[in-house]
Amino acid sequence: MLLTLQVFCSLIGWLALYLVFSLSQRGPEWNCRLVTLTHGVFIVLLTAYVVFIDGPWPFTHAGTENTVLQTQALAICLGYFFFDMGWCLCYGSEGPVMLAHHAASISAILLALTMGKSGCETCATIFGSEITNPLLQSRWFLRKLGRYDSLLGDAVDVLFIVLFATVRVGVGAVLFYHEMVSPRPALVTKVGGVVMYVLAWLFMWDIGKFALKKSRGKYKRWADSRRTDEGKMDGCCSHKGQKRLLGKIVES
Repeated sequence: MLLTLQVFCSLIGWLALYLVFSLSQRGPEWNCRLVTLTHGVFIVLLTAYVVFIDGPWPFTHAGTENTVLQTQALAICLGYFFFDMGWCLCYGSEGPVMLAHHAASISAILLALTMGKSGCETCATIFGSEITNPLLQSRWFLRKLGRYDSLLGDAVDVLFIVLFATVRVGVGAVLFYHEMVSPRPALVTKVGGVVMYVLAWLFMWDIGKFALKKSRGKYKRWADSRRTDEGKMDGCCSHKGQKRLLGKIVES
């Protein structure tokens, strides 16, 4: 009963924050992304404390009983995912992969809360999944404000790709391995781990295609700009040569 109340209060809290942001009259997606950004920053800080300070260590204690702080972090995160899933379904803004990610996240958190176990690796998964979220939202806001095509936009993209590849895919692989070999986590929890890691690779595939496309575009613009500069230089040199030749003819 207390757990249900915690999740419900979390849901109401995120909904209330959305309504507060709606006072700016920027539009539903703008307001929802502000909520997502707020949740991303807050939950990353909270789960970082849970994983790295409060403990236990998820690589060695997968499948152990949840601590009070782990339960609270999971309840807060679950309330947010209920809110965001409802918003996405209402506005139809996300594709099947993102909806599958939300559904898998909700299922994994529900499992950890109802069983009272595997909270440490679930919090670690949330930390790895959400650490890139603020960058993703920042990219969207930069685009809307017309400041994406800048050094700041490039820095956000590079940092997002590096963090996703190293933390969510790289460190995630280590966590996934320890989850699979540990005898403590339930079979259904291990299946959930497989689903989440497969989704991470699907996102990584899309990110890789985006990075390749953007790199090619950047190189093409650089090459075109260089050719244009060389053409101007050649034209300038040719013009100066013609003036010198004309001067010599006049003198003779």
